[in-house]
Amino acid sequence: MNMRVIRSAAALTAVLLSGCMNLAPKYERPAAPVAERFPLAPAAAASAPAAAELDWGQFFTDERLKRLIAIALANNRDLRIAALNIEAVRAQAAVRDADRWPTVNAGLTGSRTPTASGGINSLYTAGLQVTAYELDLFGRLRNLSDAAAAQVLASEEARKAVQISLVAAVANAHIALAADEALLEVTRQTLATREESLRLVKLRFDNGASSELDLRQAESLLESAKVSLAQATRQRALDENALTLLLGQPLPAELPAAAPVQAMAALPELPVGLPSEVLLRRPDVRQAEQQLIAANANIGAARAAFFPRITLTGSVGLASGDLGDLFKSGNSAWSFAPQLIQPLFDAGRNQGNLDLAKANRDIAVAQYERAIQSAFREVADALAGRATLADQLRAQERQLAAEEARNRLVELRWRNGATSSLERLDAQRSLFAAQQALVQQQALAAQNLTALYRVLGGGWR
Repeated sequence: MNMRVIRSAAALTAVLLSGCMNLAPKYERPAAPVAERFPLAPAAAASAPAAAELDWGQFFTDERLKRLIAIALANNRDLRIAALNIEAVRAQAAVRDADRWPTVNAGLTGSRTPTASGGINSLYTAGLQVTAYELDLFGRLRNLSDAAAAQVLASEEARKAVQISLVAAVANAHIALAADEALLEVTRQTLATREESLRLVKLRFDNGASSELDLRQAESLLESAKVSLAQATRQRALDENALTLLLGQPLPAELPAAAPVQAMAALPELPVGLPSEVLLRRPDVRQAEQQLIAANANIGAARAAFFPRITLTGSVGLASGDLGDLFKSGNSAWSFAPQLIQPLFDAGRNQGNLDLAKANRDIAVAQYERAIQSAFREVADALAGRATLADQLRAQERQLAAEEARNRLVELRWRNGATSSLERLDAQRSLFAAQQALVQQQALAAQNLTALYRVLGGGWR
């Protein structure tokens, strides 16, 4: 008898579940609120791989940088937190998914109640119990589970976005350190030159061939070079500290030698493509879309709260009025207690929850659109840099060549007494400024290529 009842209840449950409806709005991806093409996007070879498909080990060719990126991916704490967040969200999703299934417990209960005649009624039961299992007829639990699943996907995309930022940050820090080394070398050479210059000016002053003004100007120029050396030394220490934080450990001593900063701009060309193809590959945009999908599913759960909620409670096992006879044959028992609850008055709680879910969906739409617009601007900025930095770098190289030639001529004229010390010192200042500007421009060009790789979605593979 009891087995027939259990089979009937299971069949009824299957029929009811098969008729479940989903009250969530149909999801439609919002149109991208950006232009159809990127400004200043150059034509690229069709055979070139897209940034999102290009592994960072293929894009970056510097062996030292590859080693640094690998260390950062293994030890960086931000990336580790992002990975652990995935596990936390997955656990939450497992809890939500479990709500869709009945929870079966083994139970042993006993009760003793007095009767009107002064006696005592005893009842002892043992068996399997299902308590308040909700039949998800209107998709409330299903939508909550779908929302949790979308949050898992969002957390996975968030981890990819963190990795992309980390790879680019390590590359930029590596480039900055290489630029620091180049600036230190230029500054040391300039300091040596100015020390020699001061020695010559002082010798001329002692012999009456130069004025005290020339001497003080040479001293000032030497101290200025010392100031620049201290600044460059400090900046290198700060950049090394920043790189150490990104790596999550001190810099290893056995790293390969660093390439010069001027060689770091030789990175592969990247095809840009259309915004509709490029931006939707970026993990941060995908993360925003998954959060929008989760918010959309939450509307379905909020709508389902207006409809009746059916729960089932039942048990199957043994029952006896005497604890000693409980496990004897012939004491089988079962119970089945369905319950239907229809909300009538809740002081606007369900309506408030629905309004909140809709507002959160609208916020998620705006956040998704903002993510696309921010991504579009980042790509446009990187392309603007690529379109102009090469010309700027070439002009900077020509300016340095001109300053070097000028400095040689002025130095020759000064040694022959054909020009003043003031003109000589001015030529030295201009040469040093041009040398510094070239190093900074080389670093900026290399960092711009790294930025383009990042904003096009490269670096998470």
